[in-house]
Amino acid sequence: MGDFEMSVAMTEAAQTGSDNAGLCRYVLITPARNEETFIRQTIESVIAQTVLPIKWVIVSDGSTDRTDDIVKEYIANRKWIELVRMPERIERHFAGKVHAFNAGYERVQDLDYDIVGSLDADISFDSAYFEYLLGQFANDAALGVAGTPFREGTTQYDYRFSRKEHVSGACQLFRRECFQAIGGYVPIKAGAIDLTAVVTARMKGWKTETFTDKVCLHHRKMGTAKANIVCATFKSGFGDYQMGVHPLWQLCRSLYQMTRRPLFISGLLLMAGYLWAVLKQSPKPVSTEFINFRRKEQMQWLKSYFKNCFNLLV
Repeated sequence: MGDFEMSVAMTEAAQTGSDNAGLCRYVLITPARNEETFIRQTIESVIAQTVLPIKWVIVSDGSTDRTDDIVKEYIANRKWIELVRMPERIERHFAGKVHAFNAGYERVQDLDYDIVGSLDADISFDSAYFEYLLGQFANDAALGVAGTPFREGTTQYDYRFSRKEHVSGACQLFRRECFQAIGGYVPIKAGAIDLTAVVTARMKGWKTETFTDKVCLHHRKMGTAKANIVCATFKSGFGDYQMGVHPLWQLCRSLYQMTRRPLFISGLLLMAGYLWAVLKQSPKPVSTEFINFRRKEQMQWLKSYFKNCFNLLV
């Protein structure tokens, strides 16, 4: 990025007003593979932000649809947006998303920023979305990873029963030092890339939090890009085992999911996938340290939950 282009990007960001001068400077990276249906909504959301990124790199991960053409419509007069083209690939897996992200990450290495964000190409949000999240980082120097809940149609996680420590991969913002400390994203073919990053951040002593005052809208139902909801739920349970979920935590999670529509089905599928992975002794793509840390956390969370329930009863 040349000096002139940097100047233009900084000028455009400054147009959001002097009240934002105390906020962190941020960059965004968006891996996009055949996202012509949704990416326009994502772009419109970002360019409408009250605080613009100093750089946004959209990485077309071998797209064969109109993704590239749509992005090009927006970059002509916005030098802070850059399109990077990756070669086409036949195999589809989550490690490819990491490779695409890394191609974008290379383009921001020499920039002066505080926060790096991974942003999916199928979400949208209100105009103060990033200003709000940047404010959380400004208020808490220990905060390493932040995001918000995502909503699919009218469906959203109930955070009375979900941990705010996990940050959805739809939009994850990292403090620069935190992202460097965890070594970036791990290219795991089966997925759970976002979860691995967030848990590792906590292992390194950083706080991670989902802030529920805002939401982003996820326009493609999670886990169904290649599979129907039955297969996706079964695979989710299978993946829980691979990522070191404690058996007791999985049982409680499955029981809770049985109370949601379709009644019983989702919970049973989650447990079935987990048990199938146990029987197969499916290999785990994460370290023993990671698994031990995660299981210890989950047992602490369960203990706290049941203690609170007991206190309410008495």
